[in-house]
Amino acid sequence: MRIGIIGATGWLGSALGGRLLSGGIVAPDQLVVVNHSGPRADYHGHPVRWARDAAELAALSDVVVVSVRPEDWPALQVRAEGKLVLSFMAGVGADRLRACGGRIVRAMPNAAAEIGQSWTPWWADAGVTDADRQAVTMILSAIGTSDEISGESQIDLMTALPGSGAAYPALMAVAMADFMTGQGVPENIAWRATEAAVCGGAAMLAGRIADAPALLATYRDYRGTTAAGIEAAEAAGFSTAIQAALEAATAKARAMADAAKG
Repeated sequence: MRIGIIGATGWLGSALGGRLLSGGIVAPDQLVVVNHSGPRADYHGHPVRWARDAAELAALSDVVVVSVRPEDWPALQVRAEGKLVLSFMAGVGADRLRACGGRIVRAMPNAAAEIGQSWTPWWADAGVTDADRQAVTMILSAIGTSDEISGESQIDLMTALPGSGAAYPALMAVAMADFMTGQGVPENIAWRATEAAVCGGAAMLAGRIADAPALLATYRDYRGTTAAGIEAAEAAGFSTAIQAALEAATAKARAMADAAKG
């Protein structure tokens, strides 16, 4: 199976391409790539096939991965009749993607793809075969884990939450570090303390995230310093702010889709 990546040196495209190669999921001669800036001497240390443009890439590939900005999609004029097309674009719905003639799957990886830790939800349009689904699962395994979701409308929600990657933890980390430095803690120590809370603390929930309510209840029941902090955060609107952020991100994804429809 020959895989083509349009936008192969962008954030997600590069993560996918590099990990497909390093994991031995695809051989260099079975990977076709294209980008805005043109060919390079190698690609993640491998001699892959560089296409002249998106049209040549589609012609050479069995699976076409589209990892570009949504506004770049119309100019690509991809023709992919008989091909599986795996889109990473937010706001470009199947109704527009079908114009390329391929069998459409929309997926929403996040920045953790770089370290092979993305959870990627994906949706399959009518006409996608069982073999296609197996191919999608195999391709996405290079960057983490994945699940098929039942409706395309859920992709906008997935753009807002798992698609955000490290954005919200980073936002919280900046607020924590700013508090510590504001109290006179040296910056390097402030960041180490923040890492312990954000990264070390989150590791406790890895693989058992549904236990989060029970963990919060344990902290509250202890009635210690963390309980005081949790209560203050809630009183200040912490949960409301997170929900507002997700609502805004979802609305933006839907607005992008509506704008694209004209």
